[in-house]
Amino acid sequence: MKGYATDKRRLRRKVFEEIARLGYEGAGPEAIDQLPFKIVPLNDEPFRDTIFLERAVVGERLRAAMGLPLRPIDTYVPASAGVDESMIADTYYEPPLLDIIKVACNRCPDNRVFVTNGCQGCLEHPCMEVCPKKCISMKDGRSFIDQDACIKCERCLKACPYNAIIHQKRPCVQACGIGAIHENQYGHAEIDQEKCVSCGICLDSCPFAAIVDKGQIYQTVRALESDTDVYAIVAPAIAGQFGKSFTDTKMKEAFGILGFKDVMEVAVGADLCTIQEAGHFLKDVPENIPFMGTSCCPAWSIFAKKEFPEYANTISMALTPMVLTARLVKKKHPDCKIAFIGPCLSKKNEASRKSVKSFVDFTLTFEELAGMFTAKGLNFDEMTEKEPLRKASRDGYGFARSGGVAQAVANHIEKTHPEIEVKIAKAEGLAECKKMMLLASKGKYDGYLIEGMACPGGCIGGAGTLVPMNKADHQLSVSQNEAGVTNAIESRYADWLPTVENLDKEFEYSEEE
Repeated sequence: MKGYATDKRRLRRKVFEEIARLGYEGAGPEAIDQLPFKIVPLNDEPFRDTIFLERAVVGERLRAAMGLPLRPIDTYVPASAGVDESMIADTYYEPPLLDIIKVACNRCPDNRVFVTNGCQGCLEHPCMEVCPKKCISMKDGRSFIDQDACIKCERCLKACPYNAIIHQKRPCVQACGIGAIHENQYGHAEIDQEKCVSCGICLDSCPFAAIVDKGQIYQTVRALESDTDVYAIVAPAIAGQFGKSFTDTKMKEAFGILGFKDVMEVAVGADLCTIQEAGHFLKDVPENIPFMGTSCCPAWSIFAKKEFPEYANTISMALTPMVLTARLVKKKHPDCKIAFIGPCLSKKNEASRKSVKSFVDFTLTFEELAGMFTAKGLNFDEMTEKEPLRKASRDGYGFARSGGVAQAVANHIEKTHPEIEVKIAKAEGLAECKKMMLLASKGKYDGYLIEGMACPGGCIGGAGTLVPMNKADHQLSVSQNEAGVTNAIESRYADWLPTVENLDKEFEYSEEE
């Protein structure tokens, strides 16, 4: 639950904090073996059955945060195994990005309709009457459902006047919009890595914190402590993630304390992406492709190309705002390293591509950044207001919200080609994206610009965010209202940007993995 200090959130944050502290203090790999005892001290009430299990799970989480694979459960391997190789700034995580800690998985029941204690054993028993398979009977004064005969039609749920019947589904399975999670022979959840697009919604949904993503916190901190200049590029969804005290005018100081040379907003890349996608739409739809899909959400983009390969060419070839911003910074500072900080787990996969890796060196979520802030003891209230960071357009900030990308492109086309009307279709969550693509494949959206976002609400609902979506949405609106300009072409980064004519030439797309 975003915005609430649950045991799950506290555990994740503490792991990130300790890994960051390890990096700043320059401790050796053996320190990893001691951290579970620090994170789960003797007198604390463990989250799980025993303190030993809790510490074992923490050991796995520490390894994942270092970018290392989980340990096998059938042989002894110390938590620090392989850590020394990962303790260098140039090391990326070992795939897969998302994995499940088997000993932490609750083996939740999945897809069962059953009667709760709320059943009153009423005389009418409408649940029995409406069941098409006649699999409901009365036992010991209560309704009873034969699980082997039940087809999960949910008619009994709707008929029960006491709401005493529920359809229980496994949270991670229910959250995954593409069916990439299944149950193994022991009842543990498993991720089908061939299907998974690393959106991270399953991680966010698991109440037992059994799903983990690999990270680069330590590697980022070691780079910050080196002689190399490291620049932070920050996604627009950062608005409101760290509270009211973390204002636009305090960001540069906050990132400076962490060790960054400077910070740049990815909204400038969003402005460039808007112009690039608008150009591609005007050029290709409908002459070369029936419709065009936006490119900025990598989970959506990968999903669309995997599930609908015959329409892979309809996804825009424009570079994502992250990559465009990183290329701008490295154009000015070719010897620097760049850390992207945002709400998204799939950006970690995007950054691991060979064509992107040379520009984006590290990828962190807001949750991981919060661990770094805590490790450094930052107090935003004590910081002074300095130069504001925001210089991009209102439309650029809107990329963080579902529908914002397509709207920015449509607004740009309306401004530059007012005679052309752009029709838009959008979907958020991969299950809805699949429905949208099915309709598009049947000709429903010919001539349209379609936008897919893997996370509900868009980037502000990403798995790496910290606050409830309604609060994030409100703060994003505040950021947009404070923008000095509306359209991408009016961006105040004029000295950074290439001319519109040279945009595709300077920033070529590559499918190279």
